Amino acid sequence: MTDPFDIVIFGGSGDLALRKLIPALYKAFTAEELAEGTRIFTTTRSEETTARYLETAQDSLQEFLVAEEFNDTKWAAFKALLFPVTLDIAKRDAGWKELKRALNTHPDATRIFYLATPPAVFGACCKHLSEEGLISEYSRLVVEKPLGYDAKSAEAINNEIATYFAEKSIYRIDHYLGKETVQNLLALRFTNLIFEQLWDAKSIDHVQITIAETVGLEGRAGFYNEAGALRDMVQNHLLQLLSLVAMESPHTMNAENIQMEKIKVLEALRPITGTDVMKNTVRGQYVAGGHQGKLVPGYLEELGSTSSATETFVALRVYIDNWRWARVPFYLRTGKRMKSRFAAIMIQFKEVPHRVFSAGAGKMNPNRLVIRLQPEESIQLSLMSKNLDTLDMQLQPTALNLNFSDTYKHLRSSAYKRLILDAAADNSSLFISRKEVSTAWAWIDPIIEAWQASSSSPELYRAGSWGPDEADALLAEDCHAWYNAGDIEEVCADD
Repeated sequence: MTDPFDIVIFGGSGDLALRKLIPALYKAFTAEELAEGTRIFTTTRSEETTARYLETAQDSLQEFLVAEEFNDTKWAAFKALLFPVTLDIAKRDAGWKELKRALNTHPDATRIFYLATPPAVFGACCKHLSEEGLISEYSRLVVEKPLGYDAKSAEAINNEIATYFAEKSIYRIDHYLGKETVQNLLALRFTNLIFEQLWDAKSIDHVQITIAETVGLEGRAGFYNEAGALRDMVQNHLLQLLSLVAMESPHTMNAENIQMEKIKVLEALRPITGTDVMKNTVRGQYVAGGHQGKLVPGYLEELGSTSSATETFVALRVYIDNWRWARVPFYLRTGKRMKSRFAAIMIQFKEVPHRVFSAGAGKMNPNRLVIRLQPEESIQLSLMSKNLDTLDMQLQPTALNLNFSDTYKHLRSSAYKRLILDAAADNSSLFISRKEVSTAWAWIDPIIEAWQASSSSPELYRAGSWGPDEADALLAEDCHAWYNAGDIEEVCADD
């Protein structure tokens, strides 16, 4: 358990705070992971909002927690930790004085300032914190993605917050890194010799990383139409997952060493520029289609516009130019309004070099390791074995499956809970360094520039599908097919 701390959630009445942060802190409280004396301050923009904030927070917990996690007794105890404050983040009004008085009643407590706000007000908020004398050696700043719109804007934001906070006190959050299965990826790699010995180009054929969503814009139309899937998902989530899969073993599992190894991967990414952009990337945009038996609108209909070149789907073929991963393709994919919601890392191993069984024994599928991040968290290893229901030698794939919900009966994974508690404990190993942000943007920007310079538009795909056909063709060029929350099939026949 961490020592008592104060957390100030700027943007406390926003979607992120109510959907993710308050439920995460409630889970920490009910799991007895918050020390007595911990306080949660949430900022709101109006007195009216503040007056009814506890009611709003209760409604959010009832909506976003599973039924058995919420009860009136726990809520009555938890709400005593909540202190809504009315203030203007952009202006230094009287609310800042109120916040200062409240925080200074615990002057030696660790202070976490969580900016659940648009990046445009990051600088103003930090400036006001500094002017009120609220930043101390025990203060930490947590900032949400996306950090910037491109390399230039990201650098400007980082420069602004660095004026008031030292780098060691800045926690750039990517909630995917807080998922138990993502952390287990490091344990899987670096504590099991059987995998580490096979984790390179000699044994691995290709890697797929997918984050598929079934939702559309969900009230984010303004932001999303400016950002698109590449900025919103690839620059942070997907590149972070790729870095963890591909990184070398750190000397120790501390923040500095982990971040250093991830940076090496990002720096080794082969640039996708010029004509290579059209060869190695696919961008798509969903049109109206069916999902779970219902007709859902297309992107332009949701946006309320007749035209937009914003991509809601991205597929990339990526190479890492180092000895470990030479010539191994990494396929990255993300999209909205897809057939099902899932996030997974699929490592496919090479085929056996020589077939010893006759063709009559059946197809020999290559081994693959699937690390599922959502909706359920699991690790599955696919092997070939004999079909025990026949006397003849008939081969079939068999899965060794570790389903976390089956193994850990009381698992209630919360990435945000883990990351908030890590910030309170001054553990930044699951957070992103400034160098990672700048290196990722430097790789992403040329792709965006090439798209903008092109006369082509995003490929259309129906809502409720797996994306545009061009994404399938991208993998078919290499005789591969996407892993779609189920079995995959190779698209090239055996010689």
